[in-house]
Amino acid sequence: MRAVSCPLIAPHHQRHPRENNLPELPEVETMVRGIRPQIVGRTICDLSECENGCKPILITPKFTQLRKRLVGKQFASVRRVGKRVVFDVSDGTIVAVEPRMTGLMVLADPPDVSHLRLRWDFEGDDQYPSLWFWDRRGLGTVSHYLPGEFEERYGPKCLGPDALEMTLEMWRERCAASNREIKVLLLDQKRVAGIGNLYASEILHVAGIHPSAPAKMLNPRQVERLAAAAQEVLLKAIECEGSTLSDGTYRNALNQNGSYQNLHRAYMRAGSPCLSCGSEAIQRIVQAQRSTFYCPECQKMKTSSRKGSVK
Repeated sequence: MRAVSCPLIAPHHQRHPRENNLPELPEVETMVRGIRPQIVGRTICDLSECENGCKPILITPKFTQLRKRLVGKQFASVRRVGKRVVFDVSDGTIVAVEPRMTGLMVLADPPDVSHLRLRWDFEGDDQYPSLWFWDRRGLGTVSHYLPGEFEERYGPKCLGPDALEMTLEMWRERCAASNREIKVLLLDQKRVAGIGNLYASEILHVAGIHPSAPAKMLNPRQVERLAAAAQEVLLKAIECEGSTLSDGTYRNALNQNGSYQNLHRAYMRAGSPCLSCGSEAIQRIVQAQRSTFYCPECQKMKTSSRKGSVK
């Protein structure tokens, strides 16, 4: 099918971030919750590529084959797997969308017309007749998996437990088994799925743990605080519908800002007073080529003579 033009939509924010790491678990969960009530059970009557001058995103299989597979089918359910939006199709197949940095799933008013990538149209007279995939940088992917293929690629052998499903014992096991810095461990999707750079900094701040502390050197109390902080931060961020940073790229399914950025205590606050202690400025360091933000007072690196732990 020939690519079709999409209706003109007024541009939104044009600023580019210094370092945009979204979307992460809260943002993708917000996308899923926003689109689920509007598209589940509806028949796909068309799938279109949007004309633009951007480098095409990766679509597997090729668009013409993807369209042939999906038109006439229904999305039986929509869920999140790590940082992916996963559509269970009525024929038992799966469509997985990876937003990667700047991708959005929206039902109305994408931020601008020039970065629209795909449009699903649905049968029926509904307030939201279409679902859009918008991606400024074009790093996102859309993949269709035959029965069993998705589980083989993103099952327990390849992807860690979801961060919201991690138990205290799971945290203990993963920390005890790794010499890596705890911040770097949090970013490893094979160990725990869904946490990215932004929320790793926020979780460690709330837990009072230095981001450079070796994971296996954390003492039992610190691991308990880590487990509790992960739940606290991620659930609150979902309640706030994610974080919309200064570039304005991330939006929910109805093109509205998230609000968790108003509660950030560490991320992108280098040089600003710590909101927790008020006595130190937030500092920035680089770990695994990513920025980390922390308070040197609230998140002190402490050593212990007792081997295998940090107090």
